[in-house]
Amino acid sequence: MKDYYYFLGIKDDASEEEIKKAYRKLSLKYHPDKNENDDYFAERFREVQEAYETLSDKERRKTYNQQFVSNRRSSRTNYPPSVKTFTSTKMQAVKGDEITIKWNTTHADVVKVLPFGLEKSYGERTFKITEFKDGKFVMILHATNSLTRQTAVQGITITEVFENDREKFRQNVEELFRPEKDTPETKDYSRILKIILAVMALALAMFFLLQQVR
Repeated sequence: MKDYYYFLGIKDDASEEEIKKAYRKLSLKYHPDKNENDDYFAERFREVQEAYETLSDKERRKTYNQQFVSNRRSSRTNYPPSVKTFTSTKMQAVKGDEITIKWNTTHADVVKVLPFGLEKSYGERTFKITEFKDGKFVMILHATNSLTRQTAVQGITITEVFENDREKFRQNVEELFRPEKDTPETKDYSRILKIILAVMALALAMFFLLQQVR
């Protein structure tokens, strides 16, 4: 049986106003028109609509509570929640890259993956990164046992890389070896400095190449 309270991210004893507020927020967030008709968002939108139609009607909510809520309460565990796995196919990416994350939690009846929202206790999601903040894209998994009021948290940070990184390093190396007019006093010093900088630039270039090959 579907957990409509879970779909709306509210408690079993939520008021009518809390139900409306959650519905408005989530229906706007997951509306297909705002998410390029993405299948994931379309499915979440349908779940939110279905949950609201039931919980906003007093009689339907009363029947639903009798059939489901009491059973859920009796089946919840006193064990603390935990995150068994939370993985990403990439830890470095460029804008537009497709990423798949997978997670598995135990003893948690409310699971959120930020910035996406409520999820099942285990599953996977594929998406494309469109924006980084300060060169990073951060995802945080919250696994909560609402009976014990405990939450387990785990995060993943994907670092932004640029498609032209290798070209930048090539240009830097060429610049280091470009002929310059040296005075007699600085000729030896300049040659040694160029060699040191060239070695450092090549080492960094190899690092980025290896990271992108993985």
